[in-house]
Amino acid sequence: MEYLEQAKLFLVTKGADLGIALIKAGLIAFIGWQIVKFLSKTFANLMERKNVDPSLRVFLRSLVQNILLILLILTILSTLGIEMTSFIAILGAAGLAIGLALQGSLANFAGGILILMLKPFRVGDVIEAQGVIASVSEIQIFHTVLKSYDNKTIIIPNGKLYNDIITNYSTEPARTMQWIFGIGYNDDIDQAKSIIKDVIYSDERIIDREKPYIYVDSLGDNSVNIRVRALVSNDQYWDVYLTKLELVKKAFDNAGISIPFPQRDVHVYRHENN
Repeated sequence: MEYLEQAKLFLVTKGADLGIALIKAGLIAFIGWQIVKFLSKTFANLMERKNVDPSLRVFLRSLVQNILLILLILTILSTLGIEMTSFIAILGAAGLAIGLALQGSLANFAGGILILMLKPFRVGDVIEAQGVIASVSEIQIFHTVLKSYDNKTIIIPNGKLYNDIITNYSTEPARTMQWIFGIGYNDDIDQAKSIIKDVIYSDERIIDREKPYIYVDSLGDNSVNIRVRALVSNDQYWDVYLTKLELVKKAFDNAGISIPFPQRDVHVYRHENN
């Protein structure tokens, strides 16, 4: 009976205030949920108009919606008279501790968001980053997956990737390639340049074949070095480069033009100058 008396006293003294608070909380919950859905949908439409990456679009919409829901819940609890100061302080301290523990992961997360939003590269692009040259296979929130030419899978954390130099070889439709051909000091420079021109600039895949770039680049210890440049479609780069490299060597052999020793490793040079 004592409990009933206490309940009756509570209802008499506090019942009206509690009822009003519950009605207010219910209205706030209903109206707030409608606002959350409206803002979430508006944000999603804005990202779609800005052509934000689909995977990032889903993640950001979920993140914004959850943040709005947390704010709505805190507002409802405050309306019911629940003290929120201590709760928010505990929540903030927990967030700080989690942030410190996941510092590296958060950097990768931020890098992934920036990569997906700013798009310095896309899936399928060939990039050079973190000392490797490979094509982009996947862009995840925390890391990017690359595929090398020898079919290796390379996973790079987005924090390191975004904060380092990125060279994107797929941005432009055409790309300039260059060769260095070394000939002996006793060989005829004009003959060598003529052979190079015939071999390289007769190919219709060379875009700027009407403006050949063939110049003596340097006088080395063992050779006269001739630099050649040509513009070619990006998807034909390696085929043209390697084919012409071989054909110029064969044409030099047929003309009796020497390539003096020691010879520079062409494979290393190619990667240094791409």
